[in-house]
Amino acid sequence: MTTQEIAEKTRTAKGSDSRSAVIQLRREFASRYAHQVSSAASPIRAIAKMTQEIEAECEKQKIPPKIMRQEIVNRTIGDINPRYIVEHDDKYDYRSIADLLGLAFPQERINGYVSSGKVYQDLRRQMETHERALIKSGWDIHMYDIAGVGNPILREWIAEDQLKQWKLNFTKDQVLLSTGSLDGLDKTLRGLRAVKWNGPAGSVAMLFPAPSFGVPEWQAKMHGYEVIRLHTEESAQYKLTSEQLRSFLNEHPSVRAVYLTISNNPTAYSYTYEELQSLLQTMCAFPDTLVLADMAYIGTGDIAKDKERMRAFAEHPQLDQIIFFWSMSKAFTMTGDRFGYVCAGNPEIAQAISVSWVNGIAALPAEWQLRFMAFYQHIQKHPEIREIIASFYALRRRALEKQLRELNAKEGLFAELLTGDETTIYNWSRLNKGESVFTLFEKTGIAGVPGSAFGYSDDHIRLSVGIHPVPGWETVTG
Repeated sequence: MTTQEIAEKTRTAKGSDSRSAVIQLRREFASRYAHQVSSAASPIRAIAKMTQEIEAECEKQKIPPKIMRQEIVNRTIGDINPRYIVEHDDKYDYRSIADLLGLAFPQERINGYVSSGKVYQDLRRQMETHERALIKSGWDIHMYDIAGVGNPILREWIAEDQLKQWKLNFTKDQVLLSTGSLDGLDKTLRGLRAVKWNGPAGSVAMLFPAPSFGVPEWQAKMHGYEVIRLHTEESAQYKLTSEQLRSFLNEHPSVRAVYLTISNNPTAYSYTYEELQSLLQTMCAFPDTLVLADMAYIGTGDIAKDKERMRAFAEHPQLDQIIFFWSMSKAFTMTGDRFGYVCAGNPEIAQAISVSWVNGIAALPAEWQLRFMAFYQHIQKHPEIREIIASFYALRRRALEKQLRELNAKEGLFAELLTGDETTIYNWSRLNKGESVFTLFEKTGIAGVPGSAFGYSDDHIRLSVGIHPVPGWETVTG
């Protein structure tokens, strides 16, 4: 045996030992955390913490990074880091997304792609241009903002774009800037309780169809709402039906708000035009109840289908019954920048809830508003960016679905692998009897989120396409 062959045999043996060590760690950590997650305030963060701790232990035991990345995959958090993107196909080089968004420095190397940094520099120049325009209009962004909802130029742009893109008619006074949609939801719920629905805790109820994103439930509880969940059915693709809604609102007259995620986290199913039209028609019979429409994942799928969905809102005769919450975190992979806004269909409600802004933050950060302005204009001028990101998400969804099918053929983990409506950045599937997020992690190293984190049953699991590329992505391009 040659020296080279001996060295290769040694490396293989060490690799096998390292892999076995990681598999043992997965077993130990899964057993330890299985009893903690059910009682955790945030199961998503608890499981993400589990993966961080096992990764730290692997580093302590000097497990090679390549093996650690193969044997531990965090699919709990949905956020994409554009600097970690490796994928490219015949149509797009997705490694350029950070460059297109102005996140990449000049000459930064991203997995073989070298960025120009042009947008990075242009955005900073545009920030100065916008500040000068604000000063000229009599608005000093560094001074106290009496309303607290952000500068009027950006809010005017957003109102104009809502009409142009979605045929929704707002004035700038109906647009309130927020640091992401969650911030907008929190401020709105607080403002509604303080001004419109005051009274003792629990006197006003809010409906949450389950499964749905759990953070707004926590927000509602903290602001004194009674939180009521309505269990949706797999046969309805986990979507609220108009029949369920009508029956529920008749039975619960204290409900004053319905939380509705148009493209759902966690299920990846989206309401159709017809489904939304039916739900909104039902709401006409309950004029004192508002729809809080979470639009965070609009733009993560087919844009034409999104426009069709939005047509239901544009045609709704009672737009003043709806408050929209928008975010650029998912549609543009801009999680850390926290660009978001609220559009209230009723001008009086917009005015009423603004008290929550001025009493909560006093004035939105000046530099953040300038960057928001520069970025917002940039994406308006380059609609192809949204198309590229939507295509990237589609590739990762296909790759994850393929990987799960292959794992299922080998391990028999899933009762049903669901594919959703080609929206959002998740896979929501049903596990076989006896399987759980922890047995999945033990057997595959993939960390997901149990259905109970979304008000549903733990025989369901949510897996994100975020953070890590999916092995074998090259075979699903095009």
